[in-house]
Amino acid sequence: MSLTALIIDDEPLARQELQYLLERTGGVEVLAQGTNGIEAVELIRTHKPDLVFLDVQMPGLDGFGVLKKLLDRKVPMPQVVFATAFNQYAVRAFEVNAIDYLLKPFDRKRVMQTIEKAQARLVTPAESASDAKLDALLRLVEEQTQVPKASSGKVIVRAQSRLLLVDQREICFASIEEGTISVVTRTVEGHSNCRTLEELMDQLDPETFWRAHRSYVVNIQHIREVVPWFKSSYQLRMDDAQKTEIPVSRAQTKRLRELFNL
Repeated sequence: MSLTALIIDDEPLARQELQYLLERTGGVEVLAQGTNGIEAVELIRTHKPDLVFLDVQMPGLDGFGVLKKLLDRKVPMPQVVFATAFNQYAVRAFEVNAIDYLLKPFDRKRVMQTIEKAQARLVTPAESASDAKLDALLRLVEEQTQVPKASSGKVIVRAQSRLLLVDQREICFASIEEGTISVVTRTVEGHSNCRTLEELMDQLDPETFWRAHRSYVVNIQHIREVVPWFKSSYQLRMDDAQKTEIPVSRAQTKRLRELFNL
């Protein structure tokens, strides 16, 4: 049985890899590719595919947001296969029979199993049960994401060819320059595997870490001094070894005053 499909992923290489595997397995016609969640909603509405391979983590509207939009707009729900590079708690939730998941990098045998599962569901559809399971999955994901992140969580930092597990409470700040994210503690300076500061922020305690500038995330517990700057702006002097000074964007000045009653 032939299936129609969409591939939605913000990584060009991931899209190309998956399209190649689908072409090799046969039985799947890829109608289009999308690069973000907004495109995904429109492509699904337009093409009405049997199957959607949907990246979990995308800028703007992520994979979960796409499903919520489809449900809100009452768009007929295709079979959804989540793609993710992270084997975290949510992956266990993806075992719900209504959907499947693939871990990156993709495995040809695993892709074949997914296609076979999708074909079997088309032969014996159970729409009401699938919708109920999908609703239950979304509720589960929302509940998990609303749980405050533990401040003792670990973050992977690459330093001198080593992968260090750093307690996030020890992180003074993180910065991004030319697509590379640096993570600084009092004793360690290295790089994160995250592609964006937004992605890194998802791993951090939102009560402790603050996006003071578009290029910086700071741990408010490691701010040593608030330094008045020109034209009513401020800089933050951190308590790392270099006593790094970090600018506060004008858009975040109000938040700074709220944090420290300035």
